Amino acid sequence: MESFIIEGGRPLSGNIKIQGAKNAALPILAASLLAEGIHQIDDIPQLLDIDVMVQILAKLGVNVNQEQHTISLDTRSIISTEVPEELMSQMRSSIFLMGPLLARFHEVTVFRPGGCAIGERKIDLHLKGLEALGAKIEELENRIVCRTDRLQGATIVLDYPSVGATENIMMAATRAKGITKIIHAAKEPEIVDLQNFLNMMGARVSGAGTEVITIEGVDRLHSVPYYQIIPDRIAAATFMAAVGMTGGKIALKNVIPAHLSKVIEYLQYVGIEFENDNDKMIVTRENRRLKAVKRILTSPYPGFPTDMQAQFMALLSLADGVSMIEETVFDSRYKHVKQLISMGAKIEIEGRAAIIQGTDRLFGTEVRASDLRAGAALVLAGMAAEGKTTVRDIYHIDRGYENLEAILQSLGANIERIKTF
Repeated sequence: MESFIIEGGRPLSGNIKIQGAKNAALPILAASLLAEGIHQIDDIPQLLDIDVMVQILAKLGVNVNQEQHTISLDTRSIISTEVPEELMSQMRSSIFLMGPLLARFHEVTVFRPGGCAIGERKIDLHLKGLEALGAKIEELENRIVCRTDRLQGATIVLDYPSVGATENIMMAATRAKGITKIIHAAKEPEIVDLQNFLNMMGARVSGAGTEVITIEGVDRLHSVPYYQIIPDRIAAATFMAAVGMTGGKIALKNVIPAHLSKVIEYLQYVGIEFENDNDKMIVTRENRRLKAVKRILTSPYPGFPTDMQAQFMALLSLADGVSMIEETVFDSRYKHVKQLISMGAKIEIEGRAAIIQGTDRLFGTEVRASDLRAGAALVLAGMAAEGKTTVRDIYHIDRGYENLEAILQSLGANIERIKTF
């Protein structure tokens, strides 16, 4: 086990490049299974979740060659369509493999996926979507077996704009017979990235980023010789929030501001300044007190992202006044609240709402990361706190942030990774 030791009170300063988007890379890695050949994908972040996906692909028979942030995938020698249970239990995004394997091989066996414990995240929408395309699904205890003679295009209306279900149905439908329409589709930038990758394979997908995605099925797809993943908007937003907590000025490269419009809107409201300088975004917080926000409601894109709720709660714990965050996406995403309270934050939970009474200081102590974004929030709080903070269970953080401590050190933070027992 490893922990972060943080000495707070240092403003941030410097330049960093934002990693490729984990939530774009994972479905695109899965999509490579749709076509035989050698795919090369660049700007893949080096994360635990990526490692798990690579291990799964290798178990299925993919020849994987990884050099730094570039992964080459030879998908000509698939030997299995069963995703190993021990790997699938480690990462929820392994569910993305259902659509591609079913479309290409007409069968797939998966297990209930794992991942962060942030509330109920059913896979019903995935299964309903694949059934609508003609898959026969059999659930045996924790094993799910899907088979089809050939998938058939259909009009699928999602009960909720689930990112994962939208992407799984998109991938499956690329090789279905006829036309598929996904109504009430998720609109996230990562879905647009997946559409672009699929179309480079020869798929006919349109409408990503809107409520209706149309897929015209084709018989065959081909490999992609080169594709570059979009920047990670949540990683970028986390570093923006870090400046808000510590003060200072940093320059972010590899950022798409349009993907962060709602987050930037709230960050500007609380008192953080932004400036575009050619290919960089300059983020500054002067030495004045942050301003409270009356109400933030998490919601699917283009709304305020649930993946920034914990980091923003840490930020607002130092704001002047009373703020409220209402979590509407997941039902168990306030596990970081007790940890922040132990550092001096004043937060009360009322149903799905968190009421934050801003205070002028936080204090270092020992805390535990309960999930990926909660861990990031505790690191930010530790950088702003007086004294020493120990953040344990940081394997959660490693699932989504590449070399977080090294990047923060380069910006002047006093943070160190240590072995703990």
